[in-house]
Amino acid sequence: MNDNNNFELEERVISLFHKSLEAKMSSGELLAPNLVAASQLLVTTLLNEHKILVAGNGISAANSQILVNCLGNRFERERPGFAAYALATNPTAITAFASDNSFNEIFSKQISALGQAGDVLVLLTTSGNPSNLIQAVASAHDRGMSVIAFTGRDGGNIPALLDIHDIELRAPIDSRARIHEVHLLSIFCLCDLVDHQLFGPLED
Repeated sequence: MNDNNNFELEERVISLFHKSLEAKMSSGELLAPNLVAASQLLVTTLLNEHKILVAGNGISAANSQILVNCLGNRFERERPGFAAYALATNPTAITAFASDNSFNEIFSKQISALGQAGDVLVLLTTSGNPSNLIQAVASAHDRGMSVIAFTGRDGGNIPALLDIHDIELRAPIDSRARIHEVHLLSIFCLCDLVDHQLFGPLED
């Protein structure tokens, strides 16, 4: 390819970086209060020796694994691991539930089996409309669990299902890629806030 084409592609890369930054900055101001509230809910959950179940589809499933890794292993410091489980990572369970019942129940069945009162369900979705996440919220409430919902755009159907004990973290952006990016940064913020509250400031 010629230099002009390379220049055009490089400019496109820079534009994407700018769009990502703009999306994060605009969302950050909206999300900050609820991220603090969500971190406090997770801290209370962990101090009471309860667990965190995390669900998402596709790229959101990948982000859910990142959250579980940061909680269960470490974030930016060595510390004890927290009880956090990604519900999209067990192909045997998922295919069994999908085969015997419905793909819509792949999370709700696991929550019914594993969830207990005082646990927290964290779900991630760009649209807020997947049936398996809608059923997951209902199952979590049946088990006496609170819900932290990462959503995007207008929130979809999920917000109407949340109660006063739940927290929505919405990235009000149309682009799916930007929503995922904001969700990932929000995950890192959440983990930082949890560690900060439990172990104090991170030493330089």
